[in-house]
Amino acid sequence: MTKNSVSNNYLLSSVGNALHILKSFSTAEPEKGIRELAKELDLSKSAIHRLMATLASEGFVVKDPISQKYRLGVSILALSHIITNHLELHKEASPILEELADRTGHTVHIGVLEDVKLVYLRIVEAKRPVRIYAEIGKRIPSYCTGGGKVILAYQNEEKIERVIEEGLIPYTEKTITEANVFRSHLEKIKQQGYALSVGEFIEDDYVSVAAPIYDYTGKVFASLSLVGPSNSIGEGKLSEYTQTIKRAAMEVSEKLGYIHR
Repeated sequence: MTKNSVSNNYLLSSVGNALHILKSFSTAEPEKGIRELAKELDLSKSAIHRLMATLASEGFVVKDPISQKYRLGVSILALSHIITNHLELHKEASPILEELADRTGHTVHIGVLEDVKLVYLRIVEAKRPVRIYAEIGKRIPSYCTGGGKVILAYQNEEKIERVIEEGLIPYTEKTITEANVFRSHLEKIKQQGYALSVGEFIEDDYVSVAAPIYDYTGKVFASLSLVGPSNSIGEGKLSEYTQTIKRAAMEVSEKLGYIHR
């Protein structure tokens, strides 16, 4: 066995033990000490201590100064909030997406950012013969898709720079690949409240129109987008579809508790 293999096995074992520690907490046992965790997981107290120190540094556990026992930290709460948000989003958005796809005849998506990529959580395919097929859960570029760009426009500078550092790879001749142009493009999207992708990711004859979805705190965390051929979402219909998508995205946001001011 190579040195790297030993190192990787140790890392995997440590990750597994850390997960076992987190899963050991329950409503009945919200706090646990080093000794009881060592006994429960059949590990040495020194190993448990090192793992708890790492988990505490990332906010996943907190040590009570009086009892000297640990309980789950706010980082766990933050992760559960993300999951709850996504489940609630799927539930509240589904009927709106169904109605929107039926009324427009185009495919509609709900997407979120996963690191710097766009991931679709919900897709309702168009009933017309020409369709855009996408996969739920598949990671696609955020910088050249309507749904991805409209979320990015509301993110902090650090997130935007990470996307740029990953590389603005040209998928078509219309993909924005220059960093300063891309930054200005996102600023314009934020000002107007919607994003367009006209042949930036797929063929030139397809258009994506997207609007932001807000959570109850007022943060943009998802997007609603409509995709279709340019001959039916051309300039004559673009203004109408833009307003339709913005209204639908706001309706989803309000169902999630967002108060529009």
